[in-house]
Amino acid sequence: MTMPSAARSSQSASSSDLELLTIYEVSKILGSLLDLEQTLREVLRALSYQLQMQRGRVYLQGDDNTLRLVAAHGLSKEALAQDIDVREGEGISGRILKTGMPVVVPNLADEPLFLNRSGGRDDLDEQVASLVGVPIKAAGAVVGVLTIDRISDEGPNGHFGADVRFLTMVANLIGQTVRLHRTVAEERRFMMRETFRVQKELRPVAIPVNDVVCTSSNMVDVLSQVHRVAPFKSTVLIRGESGTGKELIARAIHNMSPRKDAPFIRVNCAALPESLLESELFGHEKGSFTGAQKDHKGRFELASGGTLFLDEIGDISSNFQAKLLRVLQEQEFERVGGSKTIKTDVRLICATNLNLEEAVGHGKFRADLYFRINVVTIHLPPLRERRGDIALLAKHFVAKFGKDNGLNLDIDSEALEVLNRCTWPGNVRELENCIERAATQCRDGKIRLPDLSCSMNLCNSSVLFQYRTMGAAVGGLAPTTSAAPTNPNITRAPQ
Repeated sequence: MTMPSAARSSQSASSSDLELLTIYEVSKILGSLLDLEQTLREVLRALSYQLQMQRGRVYLQGDDNTLRLVAAHGLSKEALAQDIDVREGEGISGRILKTGMPVVVPNLADEPLFLNRSGGRDDLDEQVASLVGVPIKAAGAVVGVLTIDRISDEGPNGHFGADVRFLTMVANLIGQTVRLHRTVAEERRFMMRETFRVQKELRPVAIPVNDVVCTSSNMVDVLSQVHRVAPFKSTVLIRGESGTGKELIARAIHNMSPRKDAPFIRVNCAALPESLLESELFGHEKGSFTGAQKDHKGRFELASGGTLFLDEIGDISSNFQAKLLRVLQEQEFERVGGSKTIKTDVRLICATNLNLEEAVGHGKFRADLYFRINVVTIHLPPLRERRGDIALLAKHFVAKFGKDNGLNLDIDSEALEVLNRCTWPGNVRELENCIERAATQCRDGKIRLPDLSCSMNLCNSSVLFQYRTMGAAVGGLAPTTSAAPTNPNITRAPQ
């Protein structure tokens, strides 16, 4: 008997209203709860009310590419207590994970892929149970699986197209929520790591200028400038290529200043995501954004009375430059999500390996911020311009490695001569790494020429130097104008 068209239309309208109501309820749940697993359980409960679903499951993909059951409805306490993991391609859920496509099983009793690990369908011979499973996707990638099963009124010959379409909409909403929760969790872990690092930095570490290893005249001039500027609150801009020791000089200024007993707080502006930079520098109030579960002091507050070191300041966005400029001009700020104005008392030291004048000319760095931070400028020379320090630094790093590892270590004169002829595009940091590699290779407590990377044709800096001589900066390496030697990382020995 064929259903009258008016009746079919009425049933279709009723079904559409029910789906719309369910989507509304699901979206409310996803937007109101912070605990992801609790949120997913509430979603399944809503589906059970609206769709007469008997059982539902949500699996999420873990780091090992397996599915883990994180939420369920209609299962026994014993089943929920189990650790249920499904490998890619295993069973119905594993197939959905692998293919990214929905699966419909009209009769679970006839489906060989149905694993029934949760023991939720031991009565399959008595009732015709159907299952619909859809992938949960976020940013185009499968991150989990949503499955529901229920007793089918129409038996195995029922029509499931509407169920698939509806569950796909629900799964898409779940996918967006999963992605948001994971992003917030990752940012929270990042903030915890940074907080731990800052807490370590709050414990003063003495780095007097006397510990800066040098004899070359240009570095002696730098240290003289450090002595002169340290007693004042003036903003300092430290400039130089990557690896030249900008943070070491910043700490030396702090430790020679009247603020030496107060915190020295370092912020790597290039390492912080822009979405976190404002919160990290200025702090935030509880509830100001998803995941802000308590008040958080920013770096300006943590550095109060001490020194704030903004490393790689040339990498901050134009939008954030304006916010930072306001704080530097007015010496006050508000936390993210807060209205209380907080006064700041910090000595600001900035560092960059970029050409800020060029950035200002191209509109990438604000001129007013440039003049605000460019009060006292200290230029650190690259290692290739302080060759008298190379052997001294090499011996210093040999002694440091020996002390750290309980070894009596030395380096012979031939190895020192070769090191002294290198161009060192990575500067002091590269020299330290070179010594550490060689120290792990030497066999009798003395680093010799065969232990050096360049003698084993493993020195990567020579490749970087080739790029540098083409006039293009590589990372923080400033371009040079001189022609490259025949062997790119070794200069000609003095005649």
